[in-house]
Amino acid sequence: MFTELAYAMGPAQQGGQGQGGGLMGFLPLILIFVIFYFLLIRPQQKRAKEHKTMLDNLKKGDKVITSGGAYGVIEEVRPNTVTVKIAENVRVKYGKGYIAAVRQTEDD
Repeated sequence: MFTELAYAMGPAQQGGQGQGGGLMGFLPLILIFVIFYFLLIRPQQKRAKEHKTMLDNLKKGDKVITSGGAYGVIEEVRPNTVTVKIAENVRVKYGKGYIAAVRQTEDD
């Protein structure tokens, strides 16, 4: 009785499967990777490239917002740091990577 049941649960016959069977098994994984690339990876790379371009174009007098939320005006730009004036007689030195955005003049 149990031997018939064991044979019934055995491996399926390889009747209709040809050479494309292995590729068809990977197709869902390839499709998921393509979706992740276009929805997550590519936009993140584009955003990082835009941020790097913005950091490279910083100059004295630009109004900026830091990643901590401080608003200020750039006083000095160095290769890795930026000195930001956040109030009268208050200057803070930030790493360039902590500048989140350059404000437009109408954002006051």
